[in-house]
Amino acid sequence: MRIVLASNSPRRRELLSGLGLEYEVRTLQGLDESYPDGLSMEEIPQYISRKKAAAYMLEEDELLITADTIVWLDGEVLGKPADEEEARQMLRKLSGKTHQVITGVTLTYNEQCTMNNENKQHSFASVSQVTFAQLSDAEIDYYVTHYHPLDKAGAYGIQEWIGYIGVTCIEGSYFNVMGLPVQRLYTEMKKLNLDPLIPFRGK
Repeated sequence: MRIVLASNSPRRRELLSGLGLEYEVRTLQGLDESYPDGLSMEEIPQYISRKKAAAYMLEEDELLITADTIVWLDGEVLGKPADEEEARQMLRKLSGKTHQVITGVTLTYNEQCTMNNENKQHSFASVSQVTFAQLSDAEIDYYVTHYHPLDKAGAYGIQEWIGYIGVTCIEGSYFNVMGLPVQRLYTEMKKLNLDPLIPFRGK
C-alpha cells in the first residue's frame, strides 16, 4: 500500500511524518473549495476534503489522504484571509472568544488495500475548541506583520507566536488545530484495516 498525501500544507506533511509512515506528496493547484449552503460546521470540511479527493487519480494499492480545516466562530466560517487587513479583522473577531477548529479528512482507497469489502472512501471530522485571551491591536499587528498568516484558516497558526501568547485553553486535539488530527487518522486507518504500522506492503 502506498500512502499519498494530497496537500500543499507543510504542517500536514510534518504531522503525517510524525506517525512514522512512508508517504509521497501530490499537489494540484487551483482546486475548487466551495461548498453548498446549509452544511453544518462538521460537514463543510468533510465535503471539501471529498471534493479534493475527486481531483486525483487513484492507482492500484494506493491510499489517498485529503483534508480541509475551517475555523468556526458564532456560526460563521473564517477561511484564509485575502490580505493582511482581513487577517487583522479575523483576529479581532477571535480575540477574547472561544471558537471551533474543524478538520475534515477523507481516506480514498481501492479494495485491494483491505482485507474485507470496505467502502472505497471514508470521511471523518475532528473538532477542537480554542479560546483566545483578549488581544491588543499591537499584538495582532505584530503577528500579522511578522508571520503573514494568509495561508491559514482563521488567520492564525497555533504553533506560532500568536498561539504562545494568545491561546488560553484548548479542548480536543492540538494537532487538529494545526491541520491534521493524527491520532484520529491513525485510529480510523486501523478501523479500516489499512495497516498504519506497515508503511509499505509489497505484492
